[in-house]
Amino acid sequence: MNLKIALIGGIIFYVVQFLLGMITGPLLHEGILDPYYQQTAAFWRPELMQDPPDMAALMPRWITTGVIFAIIIAGIYSMIRQSFSGSGLLKGVKYGVMLTVLMAGWSAAWSGIFNLPDAIWLWWAAESVLYFVVAGAVLGWVSAKLSPES
Repeated sequence: MNLKIALIGGIIFYVVQFLLGMITGPLLHEGILDPYYQQTAAFWRPELMQDPPDMAALMPRWITTGVIFAIIIAGIYSMIRQSFSGSGLLKGVKYGVMLTVLMAGWSAAWSGIFNLPDAIWLWWAAESVLYFVVAGAVLGWVSAKLSPES
């Protein structure tokens, strides 16, 4: 594993997703999905069900888990990026598509366990396309700059 890609690429991957979340949060979670979240209030942390939601209370958890996950994702990418063809950016896009497929598969599996409306699962999967493909593209581009392949 390339530690430079894992750490720097992971932080950049996280920052890209965080910035995208500033867009999808209000549009998707506070907009389209809000009625579904209200209908399924028992599933969500109490901080999220307050009016307004207490996002600050959950930020430490979200940032910590998000950064750790992003570093793991970038570390895995550093080990398999040679499996993808094309420029660094294109390799990252392909990796992002792969992550999206995995996310969609896990969501489909969890939807058979948790009784949440299908709209939630579908919109979460759609959001993962944006997060993973865009952040993956940036990760691929940054990785090619940090550690060019021979």
